[in-house]
Amino acid sequence: MILREFLYVDTDKVRALLAQLDGGIVEESRETERVEKRTTIGPRSAAQHLQGTGSESYTNKSLGDALFPTLEDALESELLLHDISVEASEVDSWETGNLKTKYPPGSLVRITALGSLFDTRYAASAFAAFGHVNVGLQGIGASPSNQSQPPGKGKQGQQRARQAKKDDGADQLEDAIPDFPGIDGLDGNALRSFVRIAKGVFTPGLHINLIPAKGALVSARLQEGRQYLDTEAEILFARYGTERNEWTLVGSIGSYGTEETELPDMDFYNSDGSINRGEFAESMNAQMRNLGRIGFIDLPQHPGFSLIPFAVYRTIPRSSELVQMRP
Repeated sequence: MILREFLYVDTDKVRALLAQLDGGIVEESRETERVEKRTTIGPRSAAQHLQGTGSESYTNKSLGDALFPTLEDALESELLLHDISVEASEVDSWETGNLKTKYPPGSLVRITALGSLFDTRYAASAFAAFGHVNVGLQGIGASPSNQSQPPGKGKQGQQRARQAKKDDGADQLEDAIPDFPGIDGLDGNALRSFVRIAKGVFTPGLHINLIPAKGALVSARLQEGRQYLDTEAEILFARYGTERNEWTLVGSIGSYGTEETELPDMDFYNSDGSINRGEFAESMNAQMRNLGRIGFIDLPQHPGFSLIPFAVYRTIPRSSELVQMRP
């Protein structure tokens, strides 16, 4: 029996797939039993004795803990779910394109590999905390840097925050990082630049990135509001850290990173000079695929792929000593 520690379960997708496989979902069961005994003394109208007993049992299963393993077993029995953990760990599978051929977009897969969580919002928060600590240390005369630089955001920082609000109507993540004395070339401006890059590479939100083989990335964006994903980013990272751990992802393959190296001609006009809407959309998509290829926007990068997650979990290991003691 596998015990799972769930990080994420998309119960809507799980229920929808189970409904298609089984024609419905059994989320509760009820069993009723009754025994009746009737005794008649003398004339039927004179006296009757009636004794009855009954019992009823009711079970309501948890959606995530019960339904997802049921779906996982059902998909495997129908040969719809493919465990690609071993294949994905082999570099040749990625270099030859074998995985893409065997498992095109839409394929249901399960992959277990080392991976880590990433959230641009948490990175900005952590960098801001680091900056404020340095500002505080300088304020009490214990700055770790010998460089002289006024603490706080100052006029430039205030102008930058006001301009960001004017341009976007909201605070930018990087604006929470104050100016602080540089440490080994790392200062507030550098950290703000890192956050700006992170916002493009990974759209703010919780991502899980698996690296099953060198140079290959399997990424999934975890949608907020789903089961088990109900804690703040700071709490998630305090629990799971930023190191790589072994995670299992189950879901459908969204898309593979593009192999295009040349952009198509930007010719999206009809013969009468009007814009061909279909060609224009494809030209823009080609531009975005190219940006994804070089890692500048949040799209899968060749040879990896994106996964639409049904569930993310890690298995609970059993004690090796207990396993050896079993007959």
